[in-house]
Amino acid sequence: MGSMTTNNWAAFEAAEPDFAKAVRDRFAPHTHHVLATLRRDGSPRVSGLTVDVRGGELWLGMMAGSRKAVDLRRDPRFALHSNPGEGETMPGGDARISGRAVEIVDPPELHRYAEEANAPDEPFHLFRTELTEVVHTGIDGEELVVRSWTPSRGLRTFRRGNDDEPAREIGRDGPAR
Repeated sequence: MGSMTTNNWAAFEAAEPDFAKAVRDRFAPHTHHVLATLRRDGSPRVSGLTVDVRGGELWLGMMAGSRKAVDLRRDPRFALHSNPGEGETMPGGDARISGRAVEIVDPPELHRYAEEANAPDEPFHLFRTELTEVVHTGIDGEELVVRSWTPSRGLRTFRRGNDDEPAREIGRDGPAR
């Protein structure tokens, strides 16, 4: 289950190791996160989801026959939001990942994943992800700091205060190499 695509988790992590760690650390404290998929009529569906980073891939696992799996089979676009946790402060900020989900249907690969992840012995859907955007939002003093990475633009950082001034870009590392 190594690198299968140039915009998987391993490619993101290789391009921006510190940023990838901050995002991964935001997902780590909680098992369940929030997944948005698209219903047949194009409206959003939001549901809980278990997320796993393993073997250089970000995996989305779900129960057999779940509506979100049906959605992803029809339209692979998704957005994933880290569990906000308790309270109002969201320690570690807020993380969002967007991309396309690719279903794994090969029985030996599903079995191997289930063994590695200690998954229950029951039918499930498994999708690996192709990342289109990763965003982390946090607070630094009185300013909102938004870091955004895409495979084509690389990492960009914006800061915005509490006034009417537009957000200002403070850093750009350029396109991913």
